[in-house]
Amino acid sequence: MSASRKPVIIGAGVVVAALLLGLASYTATRPDDDGPAKPSAISGDSGDSGSPGASAAPQDDPYQELQALARRESGDPLSVGRADAPVVMVEYADFQCGYCGKFARDTEPELIDKYVESGVLRIEWRNFPIFGEESEAAARGAWAAGQQGRFWQFHAAAYADGAKEKGFGEDRLKELAEQAGVKDLDAFAEDLESEAARKSVKRDQEEAYALGATSTPSFLVNGRPISGAQPMDAFVQAIEAAHQAAPEKGAEPSGAAGKAGR
Repeated sequence: MSASRKPVIIGAGVVVAALLLGLASYTATRPDDDGPAKPSAISGDSGDSGSPGASAAPQDDPYQELQALARRESGDPLSVGRADAPVVMVEYADFQCGYCGKFARDTEPELIDKYVESGVLRIEWRNFPIFGEESEAAARGAWAAGQQGRFWQFHAAAYADGAKEKGFGEDRLKELAEQAGVKDLDAFAEDLESEAARKSVKRDQEEAYALGATSTPSFLVNGRPISGAQPMDAFVQAIEAAHQAAPEKGAEPSGAAGKAGR
């Protein structure tokens, strides 16, 4: 298997974590289902306390290799929060995913207010389009908006209540870019169709597939998997546990780092 086809290689120590994420993704509720999202508890060892959606941290952490997927790139327009935050949540999502939208509207803003702005949490977005051509186009559009520092504004517009029902065709993507405050729409259109956009989306997509993810949204909190638009408490418990286990604790906010791109 060539590196160009699989940029993420899963080591032997992380196979269990990948299988857990794959199982959770398989059992998570799809966005077209009726009714609320179904919680999916993931346990990494027999000593797990049963906290919803996340595993406890055993002495020999099977998720340690997955923590390396946090890129921590300073100035990454598709991330929010300190690059050196003690907890990183990697989010794999699709703009046509109904439960991704629910998470974006109902839960993510609270996590940003509670943890990102205090310097504890960093959220790194990964484009994981799984619903066809318009999902791919929306992912490239989000990336293109990010080139002008407006990714999170595009993200908010694309996940606004009722937005996905309008589709993500060419005219709609331009409209979303305008709503997001993208200033140079010609540059946006060029970036949208660029090879760089396609490579970025493919990199994120292959990373998710290599982990065994098959549905959206899927998350890694310091390497520990959570699948589905879980209740706020599930993310709070996962973040608090990861923060407690992190080498650096009690990080202080650094200026406007937690508000960048919002």
